[in-house]
Amino acid sequence: MLKLYDFLESGNGYKVRLLLRQLGRDFERIEVDILEGESRTPEFLTRNPNGRIPVLELDDGTCLCESNAIQWYLAEGTDLLPDDPIERARVLQWMFFEQYSHEPYIAVVRFWVFAGQADQHQDEIPARMKRGYEALDVMERHLSHNRFFVADRYSIADIALFAYTHVAHEGQFDLSPYPALRDWLGRVQAQPGWIPITQA
Repeated sequence: MLKLYDFLESGNGYKVRLLLRQLGRDFERIEVDILEGESRTPEFLTRNPNGRIPVLELDDGTCLCESNAIQWYLAEGTDLLPDDPIERARVLQWMFFEQYSHEPYIAVVRFWVFAGQADQHQDEIPARMKRGYEALDVMERHLSHNRFFVADRYSIADIALFAYTHVAHEGQFDLSPYPALRDWLGRVQAQPGWIPITQA
């Protein structure tokens, strides 16, 4: 059986957990408390030398790391990853956008607030908030003319971007000026098999 090493509140872990649920795949979820350093133990580092969750362990013991890479592997051959080469490239485009222009700002500020570290990073927060809002602006413009991010249908690009966007308010981001984005959040939550971030 697949094993998912995960931290329940993590958006990166949630991406994989949500996809597994929506694909109807059986898996064992193993909680890794990143706040207590459990992703830095020698045992965990044999699964991911980078010391981060999520990690997906396959039946043969092979470990896959990085949430979007895991999503790509799991979605191959399913309706959540297009067959057309251009559409596949656009899925990757949005997943790279999520990791480089979205997650480092929205997710990081949320984590600092969640972990009680906001005061330690108060000098960095305004710049990260600015970049986070820039990412939300890009998403809003795209969603003003598209129901989903690629090919007008739900895909792993949407899962990648949904994970931290829907909890952006936990990092004090205000989503009220983004009507198209908020409508998209509702469409994602209406997908079969959707689960909230804190549901194992």
